Amino acid sequence: MSTTLSFSGKNHKWNTAEDAQPVVDAILATHDLRCLALDGNTLGVEAARVIGDALAAHPEFERAHWKDLFTGRLKSEIPDALRHLFSGLVRAGAKLKELDLSHNALGPVGVEGMVDFMSSPVCYSLEEIRLDNNGLGIKGGTMLAQSLLKLVENAKAANTPLKLKVFISGRNRLENEGAEMFAKFFKAVGTLEHVAMPQNGIFHVGIAALASALSMNPNLRIINLNDNTFTPKGAKAMAEKLLTMHNLEVIDFGDCLLKTAGAKYIANAVIDIHTKLQELRMDSNEIGVNGGLAVANAMVNKDNLKVLNLDGNQFGAEGRENIVIVLQDIGRLDCLETLENDENSASEDEDTEDEEEDSGDDEEEEDNDIQELEPSGVSPLKRADAVIQPVRGSAAEFRAQPTAARLLGLGNSGPSQLVEEARRLSEGSQEEFVFHCFGLLMRAASLATSNNKQVQEAVKTTTDQLTQAIFSENPEDLSSVATNSLLIHLGLIKCEDKKFKLEWDLRGCLLTLAAIVKHPTFPDHTKNALQLFLSRPNSKIDAYVQEKHRLMTAIFQ
Repeated sequence: MSTTLSFSGKNHKWNTAEDAQPVVDAILATHDLRCLALDGNTLGVEAARVIGDALAAHPEFERAHWKDLFTGRLKSEIPDALRHLFSGLVRAGAKLKELDLSHNALGPVGVEGMVDFMSSPVCYSLEEIRLDNNGLGIKGGTMLAQSLLKLVENAKAANTPLKLKVFISGRNRLENEGAEMFAKFFKAVGTLEHVAMPQNGIFHVGIAALASALSMNPNLRIINLNDNTFTPKGAKAMAEKLLTMHNLEVIDFGDCLLKTAGAKYIANAVIDIHTKLQELRMDSNEIGVNGGLAVANAMVNKDNLKVLNLDGNQFGAEGRENIVIVLQDIGRLDCLETLENDENSASEDEDTEDEEEDSGDDEEEEDNDIQELEPSGVSPLKRADAVIQPVRGSAAEFRAQPTAARLLGLGNSGPSQLVEEARRLSEGSQEEFVFHCFGLLMRAASLATSNNKQVQEAVKTTTDQLTQAIFSENPEDLSSVATNSLLIHLGLIKCEDKKFKLEWDLRGCLLTLAAIVKHPTFPDHTKNALQLFLSRPNSKIDAYVQEKHRLMTAIFQ
């Protein structure tokens, strides 16, 4: 019987060979080791070396679940650690089926530790590659895509053609150039069934390249390009290729700036052919009512449809009613997710409008997660019982738009992800790390005014871990840096960076700090400085009399 050996989510810190000995012993004691799950721990170079040596004894090994494995590691450590792990699989002569390295801050440096392995015989048998949220960038993505193209060639030459089914690479800042490189790989593979590349900064040029490549994979069932920037140009290119993708079951083009014209292109492409479709997501796309009606009418023959998401568009009240009527008439109303977060109705000169608007250069659009935003002027009591649906995303997305839904969407590993995001932003500088930790802490703390218990718990867990990272992981000579950074983020002293702005709710920050200052790692001299500056007049802080008083009381305790 095949065996999965799991150390998942144990929060182990494996630095040395001695630290990793329990893992090594377990690997060597397992007779038929098919899967090793190391996610949710942190692995150093020496520990990786002995684990790789142990894996060398298992030619039957198939699945590497190694996501979220390098939290707190230097960039230079990651490629060497990967080389050690991969070396063991090469020596074993393993036939790998699944590789998951998601949520590791690989970047181009980390990819350097992968490129040789990814084109090796161990990978000829790969069926699933998961590289979500790795910070690859254009350079890292290009290096990886080139290695994968070489893998296709090598596997074919060995008469064992690659039969990859799943490729996941979201939130990696691949942009057009990276997308075009991966498009070449997709076209060469031809066996893909599930492709997800959300939030990669890809514009219509890259979308067109991906559409062409994906059309060469006849078994494609799931396509997720959420939160890229199609515009109607990209939608038109995609629609032309959708006509050949007969087996699609899930299409996620949410938050892609399709607009009305783009929505019509997609609707016309799926109306006759895609009878296997189960989910269609086109939310938050600035689609007017004519585009919404086109999509609704296209669902007429979709007997397998379970989810239709058109929320966060621009239908207006009457338009929403008309869409509901159409879906009701064709028996698809039960598939429709909420339209409650619809924006104001857009002008319906949109049949000519969108193409004309799209004729210029692409510009990045702001992320509009309408469903997350709490309406201004609504008292906390009135929204106390509101259900907040988590919005999955990365720590970088939460930093850009720190809403309760995004915080919940980070899941249990959210605090660790945010600490890692601070490390990424700091680029090796301890001072910058402290500064970015406080920035993320304030963004999370600003949500402390929520009456939702899940949000309150998430805020507490997140701010506690960021506080721990600030005051426990840094040398004492940085304590003054931490103190100054805290004062800057409260607006009590000026920041040298003129671009710096207070973008968070200070009320929630004060409430959270009243708990944080009681933390055993919170330095006394930082408390003293905080007390001193809070004693001075400050219009922004003084606006929250009760919260300021609570914080001052906590400092004195």
